[in-house]
This record gives sequence, structure tokens and C-alpha cells, in this order.
Amino acid sequence: MKRQALLCLLTTLLAARPLVAGQAPAPPATGGRVFELRTYTASPGKLDALNARFRNHTLALFRKHGMEIVGFWMPVDKEAGAGEKLVYILAHQSRAAATASWQAFRVDPDWVKVKADSETDGVLAAKVESVFLAGTDYSPLK
Repeated sequence: MKRQALLCLLTTLLAARPLVAGQAPAPPATGGRVFELRTYTASPGKLDALNARFRNHTLALFRKHGMEIVGFWMPVDKEAGAGEKLVYILAHQSRAAATASWQAFRVDPDWVKVKADSETDGVLAAKVESVFLAGTDYSPLK
């Protein structure tokens, strides 16, 4: 999914109110809760297996390690990555909490086994992108 399309999706999700004409947008809030927008480009022919791994294993491990699942989406339009991309958003109490959660997740014996078992025929994700975001003062989701 192109970066502009991702930002458009995020804007739609995180900013429910339109700006008042002539009013400059408020800067993002500092400190506190952060959101992580992650985009996975599946290896050829592996999107179903990637979705199955999230559905059957990864979500429970995210919760175990303190990651709040906001939602998962798949692009609808081909030019945005339909059929090859998976997009999701996690919420973390802070950027430091995100770092700690990911460090614990990556060495969790359950994750190490699930990843190895699911990739016997090759890696499921050819590319993973991550962007950290903070809600604006006017965002209903912070």
C-alpha cells in the first residue's frame, strides 16, 4: 500500500471530526499512548497462511505481551495491494512499552515455534513496515 494511501486510512480512522475552516491542525500529543501502524506484504502465495498465523496464534501472543489490538484490514483496491497486503494497528501505553513488548514477543518460545512451523515452506512476509503515531489533541482515539 502506498504511503499516501496508508496515511489516508489512518487519518480516516483517527480523526473523526473535520477541521474548522482556517484553523490549523493541532500537533500530535506527546508522551503516553502510541499507535503502531504495521503493513505486511506477503510473500507470493502466502497471504492466506499469514492471515491464518495471525488468526490462530499471533493475536493471543500480542495480548500476552501487552499489545492492544485496534484492528486488522486488507486493501480492497489492487493498486493499494489487494491480495498481497495486510494492515493492522496496535496501541501501546508508550513507545518504551512498545519496545519492551516487541522484545519479549520476539523471544517468546511460543512465537519462535509458531514462526518456524509456519515458515517451513518459506517466509510468509516479504516486507514489514512499521510507523509509530500519536493522536492529535482533537482525535477521539488517543
